[in-house]
Amino acid sequence: MTDVSVIGCGHMGSALIRGLDRTGTHRVVACDLDTSALEAVEPYCAETTTDIASAADADVVFVAVKPKVIAAVLADLDLPADATLVTIAAGVPRSFVESHTDATVVRIMPNLAAELGEMAAAVSWDDVDDDVRDILDDLGEFVEIEEGEMDVATALNGSGPAFVYYLIGAMRKAAVAEGLPPDAAATLAAQTFKGAAETVVRSDEDTDALIDAVATEGGTTIEGMEVLWDSDVESVLAETLGAAAERSRELAGGFDDE
Repeated sequence: MTDVSVIGCGHMGSALIRGLDRTGTHRVVACDLDTSALEAVEPYCAETTTDIASAADADVVFVAVKPKVIAAVLADLDLPADATLVTIAAGVPRSFVESHTDATVVRIMPNLAAELGEMAAAVSWDDVDDDVRDILDDLGEFVEIEEGEMDVATALNGSGPAFVYYLIGAMRKAAVAEGLPPDAAATLAAQTFKGAAETVVRSDEDTDALIDAVATEGGTTIEGMEVLWDSDVESVLAETLGAAAERSRELAGGFDDE
């Protein structure tokens, strides 16, 4: 059993804690100055604390705080060289964190689906950390990327769920406008995205081939796809992803001289 601490029990930290609790193979300590946040996660962890020093006594320490407070947290976090610090703060370079700790530093960009064991995460490290690898495997899927690619990953899988929620909502609204009951539209829209995503994950075919399999000539799908192909949806999505990635780069720039 791996001893894990999660410092910062906001949305992402809480998702990690709940996801780790599902596995039953990790002892988790939650740390936050907000006692109401600790109360919310208390059923899912072995211990809660407002003391960062108490949270430091773990094999793997996750720092899931906003970029603007990470320097203050690191100043209070005294980790030994044999510990592993996993930073989640968007836009915060690993080099900045490494300059504030003796621990091995791993940078990840997860998302909220960690709570359900369906997380998509990107990880950047110098060497594979077995404990972190096992934790990420328990929480979902992860890919190894270079540090310089983390801004794009932040936009894609970090911010991406919000973009997908928007699309699900848009399809739900369109179905309701066409006469489908709201509850039925919500269920069908969400499950359609879920099923389509699982198909992409499991299939050896690319998305164009999968579209071709559904969009038979003269059928309903091809009529809808013609609208999409003639629209600027692809460029709008590219602009959306690009804006999120650029913001991550801007956040990283604030740490260049620190």
